Amino acid sequence: MFKEISDVTGYMETLGQEARQASRSLASASTAQKNEALEAIADELDAAREPLMADNKRDLQAGAEKGLEAALLDRLELTPARIDSMIEGLRQIAALPDPIGEIFDMKYLPSGIQVGRMRVPLGVVGIIYESRPNVTADAAALCLKSGNAAVLRGGSEAFFSNQAIASSIRAGLKKADLPEAAVQVVATTDRSAVGQMITMPHAIDVIIPRGGKGLIERISQDARVPVIKHLDGICHVYIDDQAALDKAFDVAMNAKTQRYGTCNTMETLLVAEGIAREALKRLADALIEKGVEIRGCERTREIIDGCVEAVDADWDTEYLAPILSIKVVNGLEQAIEHINNHSSQHTDAIVTENFTRARRFLTEVDSSSVMVNASTRFADGFEYGLGAEIGISTDKFHARGPVGLEGLTSVKFIVLGDGHIRK
Repeated sequence: MFKEISDVTGYMETLGQEARQASRSLASASTAQKNEALEAIADELDAAREPLMADNKRDLQAGAEKGLEAALLDRLELTPARIDSMIEGLRQIAALPDPIGEIFDMKYLPSGIQVGRMRVPLGVVGIIYESRPNVTADAAALCLKSGNAAVLRGGSEAFFSNQAIASSIRAGLKKADLPEAAVQVVATTDRSAVGQMITMPHAIDVIIPRGGKGLIERISQDARVPVIKHLDGICHVYIDDQAALDKAFDVAMNAKTQRYGTCNTMETLLVAEGIAREALKRLADALIEKGVEIRGCERTREIIDGCVEAVDADWDTEYLAPILSIKVVNGLEQAIEHINNHSSQHTDAIVTENFTRARRFLTEVDSSSVMVNASTRFADGFEYGLGAEIGISTDKFHARGPVGLEGLTSVKFIVLGDGHIRK
């Protein structure tokens, strides 16, 4: 399956041109045809389980030989359950409403014309990601359903797995009579392919990077194509002095300990001084019992025995690990100030029974998701009812928050008249 590509620039140009051409066919494809392709890809993956797992084993062996960490190898592995999940994901996306062609905001103007907007595809979406080969199927499905051609560049550690999945995708597209070039998985491990992708605005309309902070920073700095991104997830929970303590305990514990390695996991806990001693005593015991290291400000260390001193860098760190920074604040105003200074504008939450304070928090915290009395772990496309997501954007243009099917579309104005002319 692997072949060396000597002219990466020429290869990427050809791939981009083919994707652009395929995007025109996809833009006019019917909902039934797109759903047929998604169902056919799911069937192809189901039938190709053995060769797919064999190719995944090649990647796992190569990764072990290169000394990849156990956590990375776990993300790379395709178990039968994970293949089931990929297949189910394709079928779920097929069942979602098609956003393309939706017409909305139609209104008559004094001139007599009717003006509204229609939802349309972005065109060609380039996605650059690491490790997890299931992203190949998820990304292909979301782009396909939203009428976009996709150029997918997975990590070199998952090369054989991604190419095996790509084979099923091509077969499914062919069965639905859609161009196979509608989803292209870059067939080279040469890193210069990424540099080509992000500097091809004539062929690719938007880039979505999924991976570590270093990868996303590099792409954001060098890209000549618009980027939908988030660099990290420094998420906060603020426990107000008018919070219900049981509610605060449940929200904070879930936000930190439900999963440690996700971008919507709480990394800093802020607690109002009026409730700090009562709230932190219980929380600290439960966190320590779960093996969480607590790093605190001076007032936090006065309450929690054995608490590590928090340094300035802790307030700006995404741990992705069982480590939590805690700061005692004077009240709501200082909490909002801290969040707006240190948050990555991903997800931040308040726990309070005071409606006025909740509304102020919602208004003044400048993040892509702002929550009241709910765990930050809900910041997810599936949990938001989007069905699936391609990533979470902390940008303010073009999409913000979890990016689902609608986030992979644009709009155009449509005008209906009956021989109307401007006077």
